[in-house]
Amino acid sequence: MYINKRVLIKLSGEALAGGKGFGMDDNAINNIAKTIKEVHDLNVQIGIVVGGGNFWRGRNQDDMDRTVSDNIGMLGTVMNALRVQAALEKINLETRVQTAIQMNEVAEPFIVRRAIRHLEKGRVVIFAAGTGHPYFSTDTTSALRALEIGADAILIGKTGTDAIYDKDPNKFDDAVRYNELSYKEILTKNLGVMDASATSLCRDNNMPLVVFGIDNPENLVKIVKGEKIGTIVGGDNDK
Repeated sequence: MYINKRVLIKLSGEALAGGKGFGMDDNAINNIAKTIKEVHDLNVQIGIVVGGGNFWRGRNQDDMDRTVSDNIGMLGTVMNALRVQAALEKINLETRVQTAIQMNEVAEPFIVRRAIRHLEKGRVVIFAAGTGHPYFSTDTTSALRALEIGADAILIGKTGTDAIYDKDPNKFDDAVRYNELSYKEILTKNLGVMDASATSLCRDNNMPLVVFGIDNPENLVKIVKGEKIGTIVGGDNDK
């Protein structure tokens, strides 16, 4: 896969927490920021969707209304987006944060034409607050934003793994690694790479996806340069 214009990078909250599992790790964030700049210097336009699992995982909160819990999670993604913005701008990379929930004092509202204009001007655009609605994950946000901005591919950085496996490689020595998959295989094998709505959205619109290990941020640069890193999903497998 060769990315020649624009990419959507999905950063989980766990990736921003480094090895801590919770909160923010400055070294991890700064290393990711430096790698994003390397990708940007290849004349690739960059959109980023950030998760919020380092602060809140709404689907695991059984003692409150799901809508309230998801709203808390969306606010967590905004904190992450502002922190990533700060890291990028510290290394002189112009950045805009756009949120699906209006909070004009800290970020722009998401407007697709404005986002594309920022990208065309060489700015990194970070999409926060998910879709702005409960019951939708940041996986779905990634698929939606990638399609809206016309990205060449979605790059999903995972912590603790370097690709898609048939089961958790950290728990099972016989876990099988996939180099290529179709979206249909992800759904039928219930691999749990993305939620079903995000997977179906990518499949129906032929959006390529790469799942790779973000523990080594340099993998981002290698993927953009055309190296086969992680697992490639979509493409000819679905034709």
